[in-house]
Amino acid sequence: MAWFVLVLSGVLEAVWATALGRSEQFTRLWPSLTFVVALLASMAGLAYAMRELPVGTSYAVWVGIGAVLTVAYAMVTGAEPVSVIKVFLLLGIVGCVVGLKVLH
Repeated sequence: MAWFVLVLSGVLEAVWATALGRSEQFTRLWPSLTFVVALLASMAGLAYAMRELPVGTSYAVWVGIGAVLTVAYAMVTGAEPVSVIKVFLLLGIVGCVVGLKVLH
């Protein structure tokens, strides 16, 4: 259960990071509210997962998932340019996250 919650929390990290960018310094209501709700849920899930998983592993997986999804979303929406090298580097992060799960 801790791994499932950790992965979900990583997804929510991408949600709050994207919402933060779209909030335009908290001047837009819905992105600002999305940021707050996703941030609280993401942190709560990370804290829950850390009760059973090592802190370093939990944090690395949480950040890795959040970073990959945030960049992937930005590339899909055209907010960030796509390159083959960038995609391979993101796949490397995914591989490291999977490796941490396998080793645990």
